[in-house]
Amino acid sequence: MYRSRHIALLALLADPVALAHSFVSNININGLYYDGFRPTEPTTHPFTIGWSTTAFDQGYVNQTGYRTEEIICHQGARNARGHAPVSAGDVVHIQWNGWPQSHKGPVMDYLASCGASCETVDKNALRFFKINQVGLVDGSEAPGLWGSDQLIANNNSWVVEIPRTIQPGFYVLRTEIIALHNASYETGAQNYPQCINLQIKGEGTQKPEGVLGRDLYDPEDPSMHLDILDEMSAYQIPGPTPIAGVETLTLSHPLPTGAGTPLTGNGTIAARTSRVTSDQTRDKTK
Repeated sequence: MYRSRHIALLALLADPVALAHSFVSNININGLYYDGFRPTEPTTHPFTIGWSTTAFDQGYVNQTGYRTEEIICHQGARNARGHAPVSAGDVVHIQWNGWPQSHKGPVMDYLASCGASCETVDKNALRFFKINQVGLVDGSEAPGLWGSDQLIANNNSWVVEIPRTIQPGFYVLRTEIIALHNASYETGAQNYPQCINLQIKGEGTQKPEGVLGRDLYDPEDPSMHLDILDEMSAYQIPGPTPIAGVETLTLSHPLPTGAGTPLTGNGTIAARTSRVTSDQTRDKTK
């Protein structure tokens, strides 16, 4: 048993893609392509709907950062300069720049109201409520099938529905993967939060109170301290319970048909995003 687990662990650590980690490179809403912040090209796309970060190594936040602002929208996160319009009930397609097979764990999505503007809101004041989550899908054979595996199979991309009942306004969409391959160590959980500015339209009336980013996770949560090489039949996904009435969609990979235009303020055009190419929607690990 020890030998087989040791070999499995070495195989996970030897994954060359694992050294790169990842980030959200672009977002597809109603067939329109919007840039995310790319730490590999931090000055190439100045008008994005994705919050910028100082995670230039494409790294993570672990338990030592759960009570700091790093966990909110990642290390050194700063407000995106624009936002994208979306209607309640629409689907947001989130393209990651690859994801390591070894970095298994849950995928989650949150919203937080920005009030008057997501371009100027204080990230420390954002209160997040969960709208989607996928954790352990099948634990019959370690290290299991996880939400991250489904994301990889979907061309390293994810989809989330904006709840139909949400009150119109400006919101930050916080999407996150938690990698658990090193969670057997004291501070081994790896969180990869990414934030996206949206203006939600519709006739909904629901505005959940939410939780401050620094209070989303407990550093001592058993769900962050475990060995995924041990077989498990269930897994308690960290963070608050999703709000009532939401559902997890079957993953798909819709291709954008045009470039979206980030907006500022109450609808002013910020700048046209980059031209859509096949390379921007392709799995970067292949």
